[in-house]
Amino acid sequence: MAIKRKLGIVGAGNIGGILLLEIAARKLARTIGIVDIKPPAVAAGKALDVAEGTPIINADVNFVASRDFSALEGCECVINTAGVPRAMRPDGTFPSREELLATNLQIADAVADGINMYCPDACLVNIANPLDAIVYRLHQKLKKPKHRISGMAGVLDTARYRLFIAQEAGVSVENVEAMVLGGHGDTMVPIRSCTRIAGMPVEQFISSKRLDEIEDRVRKAGGEVVSLLGTGSAFVSPCWATLEMMEAQVHDKKKILPVATLLEGEYGVHGLFIGVPAIMGRGGIEKVIEVKMTPAEKELFKASVEAVRQTAREVDRMGAEMDKAKKAARKPAAKKPAAKAAAAKKQPAPGKKK
Repeated sequence: MAIKRKLGIVGAGNIGGILLLEIAARKLARTIGIVDIKPPAVAAGKALDVAEGTPIINADVNFVASRDFSALEGCECVINTAGVPRAMRPDGTFPSREELLATNLQIADAVADGINMYCPDACLVNIANPLDAIVYRLHQKLKKPKHRISGMAGVLDTARYRLFIAQEAGVSVENVEAMVLGGHGDTMVPIRSCTRIAGMPVEQFISSKRLDEIEDRVRKAGGEVVSLLGTGSAFVSPCWATLEMMEAQVHDKKKILPVATLLEGEYGVHGLFIGVPAIMGRGGIEKVIEVKMTPAEKELFKASVEAVRQTAREVDRMGAEMDKAKKAARKPAAKKPAAKAAAAKKQPAPGKKK
């Protein structure tokens, strides 16, 4: 069984903590590096907690934790979870993923700087929201080839779709095959024409009207969890979804998974990270698969791509402003040369003789 020499996790929150213990339990890496800026030492505390349990599960895993990015040094792959989650406002409403964009773009830039400094050759899987925007910004800052950077979205959205269908049909989740593509938000597209129950069309088990309701629930599933929790967002299911991607790479499974990947002409899209099925193996994103959709699904997918495009434009605008501000902050203030300043002081006032 192949394992990574070292995997990295950015963020020791709920998702980071579960990733830490699952990577150790599944023996996916010899060493795990985890980073979190929270005081006093959240990353170190969670790493020690998991480390002390490894003799029980017979896992020889080393842990490195830090409040800066030094724990990522030498990582072969990094999972980014860092970002401000959606939290309930005083009026009971919740911000959309897009409303968190400004804060999380700044965090993404810091993550990119840390990766560039300590493990520039590492592959990257992003979980942080808004997913489409953050992975797009990380790509701008890291400039990695498309197969080395991806976003986790479709695996989770598809899992939710499969669950709701299995519950409605009264069958095992193992019997349900499905695919959710597009952006990770309200415009995501459950591909009903690809959905099967034990190889049979889903419409054989569930009415079209009920499927419409299920698919609407899939689009809002993240918000449903947030509203029930009150604070924070889903963390177990995103973690398992990410690990499915990671295991496909570590074990070179050549598994077809719906992931947010950079499209370079596929589906007629250029330069955007869109959720599409791809073969994942040791090389990362090894091949994008183009799905044959119905005319209605094509229109929905087109609308989802346009929504991602609008978000990318906002990232471009905000990112340019952030880069400009950083450049200005680094530029030293202009100073008058000491010799000239001294000469100016000695110069007599106009009209006066020396």
